Amino acid sequence: MLFFLRKVAKHPMVGLVDKPNERKFHKGAVPLVGGISICLSILYFLYNNPAILPHSMLYSLSIMVLVGVGALDDKFDISFKLRLVVQIALAIVVMLYADFQLVNLGNFLGFGYVHLPLPIGGIITVFAVLGAINAFNMVDGIDGLLGGLASVTFGGLGVLFLMHGSLNLAYLCLVFIVIMLPYILLNLGLLGRRRKVFMGDAGSMLIGFTVIFLLIVATQPATDKEILRPVTALWLIAVPLMDMAAIMHRRLRRGDSPFKPDREHLHHIFQRIGYNSRQTLLIICGIALVFAAIGITGEVLKIPESIMFYLFVVFFALYAVLLNYIWRVVKRIRCVKRLYRFKRSIR
Repeated sequence: MLFFLRKVAKHPMVGLVDKPNERKFHKGAVPLVGGISICLSILYFLYNNPAILPHSMLYSLSIMVLVGVGALDDKFDISFKLRLVVQIALAIVVMLYADFQLVNLGNFLGFGYVHLPLPIGGIITVFAVLGAINAFNMVDGIDGLLGGLASVTFGGLGVLFLMHGSLNLAYLCLVFIVIMLPYILLNLGLLGRRRKVFMGDAGSMLIGFTVIFLLIVATQPATDKEILRPVTALWLIAVPLMDMAAIMHRRLRRGDSPFKPDREHLHHIFQRIGYNSRQTLLIICGIALVFAAIGITGEVLKIPESIMFYLFVVFFALYAVLLNYIWRVVKRIRCVKRLYRFKRSIR
């Protein structure tokens, strides 16, 4: 699908390509077909294996809508307000037809289990869907990062599904990773720079929605036995979640729209420090892997939910504080690097 659709995207009548501008420094027009290819592949898989995922038909229709809107956004750069309306409407439809809501938050505060009444649970669910979709959308800033972080999340989920005995869902997570692998290879230019493709908003919305869909399936089961505790979900998507929340907070403090693009994300910071895109990719995916490992360890050892939640809050607070002073930190790191190079040149 990738090799076929990249040719279609480059056709003058289609023109579904990403061109360099003041925020995008890649070379040439790159086809935005990664998300569409992944969507068609997973739809084909679900068509042949409809019982592998609860409400697979509803999920399939949902990602078709999201990918369609994302492709239109990639082509025509539609208003973020329209995208939000579609995402909210989709979340409501899924809740109504699949009884798909966040009602049990677990004992994350340490004072007893928190059960949300249906109206509040519905509102929280909508915000969770919006948060997951836009968190993965915002991290798609350098080659391989979205695919890498998504693979970490699906890998962590797959491990927990497998340990719980939910083999169908574990296998589905593996399928997602395998389907994304060809995209990652092309996106990184490992199969030739001229074959490069981007995910596009279609792909980031697909991945974000899929992640929150699987997390709700795992934490809000139809039966009484949950697959994983709600607090563990935070650790599996820690990097996209922290990055989105901290960036939105900074934008609001400046009086900007929380959806206004900028170059202050985590990957931009590492590049400002002096790391290239491949090094930045490995560092951020490594951080995400550590967070996921902490979440899985807490789940396996049954560490109290309150401890896991407060530990997550501590990490998030450290991240937010560091981000507020990041340019001072970057300046000092550069000074240290220059001093180190100077000393080496003297020797």
